[in-house]
Amino acid sequence: MHRRTLFATIAVIAAVVAVACGGGGGSKANNNAAASGTTAADAPTTLRLGYFPNVTHATAVAGVEKGIFADTLKPDKLEVQTFNAGPAAVEALFSDAIDATYIGPNPAINAFVQSKGEAIRIISGATSGGAALVVKPAITKAADLKGKKIASPQLGNTQDVALRYWLDSQGIKTTKEGGGDASIVPQENAQTLETFKAGTIDAAWVPEPWATRLVQEGGGKVLVDEKTLWPGGNFVTTHLIVRTKFLKEHPASVKRLLEAQVAANAFVNDHPDEARTLTNQGIEKITGKKLAQPVIDAAWANLTFTDDPIASSLKESAAHAEKVGLLAKVDLAGIYDLGPLNAVLKSKGQKEVAGS
Repeated sequence: MHRRTLFATIAVIAAVVAVACGGGGGSKANNNAAASGTTAADAPTTLRLGYFPNVTHATAVAGVEKGIFADTLKPDKLEVQTFNAGPAAVEALFSDAIDATYIGPNPAINAFVQSKGEAIRIISGATSGGAALVVKPAITKAADLKGKKIASPQLGNTQDVALRYWLDSQGIKTTKEGGGDASIVPQENAQTLETFKAGTIDAAWVPEPWATRLVQEGGGKVLVDEKTLWPGGNFVTTHLIVRTKFLKEHPASVKRLLEAQVAANAFVNDHPDEARTLTNQGIEKITGKKLAQPVIDAAWANLTFTDDPIASSLKESAAHAEKVGLLAKVDLAGIYDLGPLNAVLKSKGQKEVAGS
């Protein structure tokens, strides 16, 4: 699924400045609106949506494959772009290459902080759960990880923060450079599967479907299911963010996007077998290889698809990153704009969600 870093490049920061100053986006729709006599907010536009070819982005993958997004967005047109990691999706938002994207929590924090709260807003949840610490069978407790090598997807990404914070809570200190009581080795998830099989790492904190693959293909076992660390087992894995400028200029389009999000999640929850098939179909189209059926079945069972962005977990995750020295103290006030989502939910007789 896909996930995410706390650190932006200088190029991205420069792009943020351009976005915050009002550059890019909306001019074609504005011109068309002026010519037709409609307002820019009502004029049809092209909504450019990003997502990852991951099971944790099943709402987007299955929703696109089923045609839910294209149909619900009409009269707007849908363009999709896929990414393999949060930093690339954030850079695309900052450079006005996309308007909205499904993404993990820490890249959203990064985008908000680097743009001084200007560039993006979180407008909906999508997925909760689906991350775990998988270890070699001989490891039975936290203390056994001392002196071991543990992989995470990327320095400062969502699972990396969770791993470092959990180790710290167990009295195991780590450093960003890979030192300390245990050595954390950031690497791509596909590489982690190979190094775990080869025995050059002893454990990994990874999202689905990689946690399941480490168990099924690598002979590992789950030592910590991350949902056991959160109240009610709920924490944000994937949510939907939008460029603030697009949100202001095209509220009707964002409303239709949220109607599509809610419809896609309803489909995923009401028709899990078809949704799994479509998700795997979408993953194969994008990556050229689908997941083995036992993998996607097991990974799916570890996920909850919800429109609730579980805001409390995002803020707690930021606090965890601060605690382990990966993030300066930040003010996330204003990162959520859930009014449009709650209007959609209310119209369908569903419970509204909170941004705190």
